[in-house]
Amino acid sequence: MGMITQLFAVLFGGHRHALRETVEVFRENSEAASQRGHAFQMAALAQLAAEFNHPSKGLFDRLVDGLNRLPRPLFALGTLALLVSAMTDPVWFAARMQGIALVPEPLWWLFGVIVAFYFGARHQAKGQDFQRDLARSLARLPAVMQNLETLGAHQSPSDPGLHAVFEISSPPTDTNPALVSWQKAQGQKALVD
Repeated sequence: MGMITQLFAVLFGGHRHALRETVEVFRENSEAASQRGHAFQMAALAQLAAEFNHPSKGLFDRLVDGLNRLPRPLFALGTLALLVSAMTDPVWFAARMQGIALVPEPLWWLFGVIVAFYFGARHQAKGQDFQRDLARSLARLPAVMQNLETLGAHQSPSDPGLHAVFEISSPPTDTNPALVSWQKAQGQKALVD
């Protein structure tokens, strides 16, 4: 009897974690794994948010941002202005096109590279802004999920008001001989067969 008691004491008694630690050698503790996964995800989100955290912009930064927004509309409006000038003053437009025909090819290549770098840099800057906003949104995700769970816990059944759907059921009735004879007397076909 003492040996069985000591065996149970080893397995479940004073060394309560011995069995759990033995099982964890062969199988991962799922609760600890989910805690580690959550901690890893929160650390990754915090790192991403810290990477894109910038202080508020000053006057100079806002001025430069405004200047950076000018070339795209100017390119588009300039192209439309050329189209309008070709229709309104074809001679003036032809003179400008003759001037463009005299531009050497290496200068066209240089112009293409400058435009490509400008739009490429703008695309990259906008992509980084998007990533920053995405990181902020993902950092708020746990709080939003907690709020949704809290709101879901407070739902209670209530009176649906005018939108209730009623099911009316009545037991099947036998034909009423008085009703059938009255309908025949009135010249109507019997409604209840």
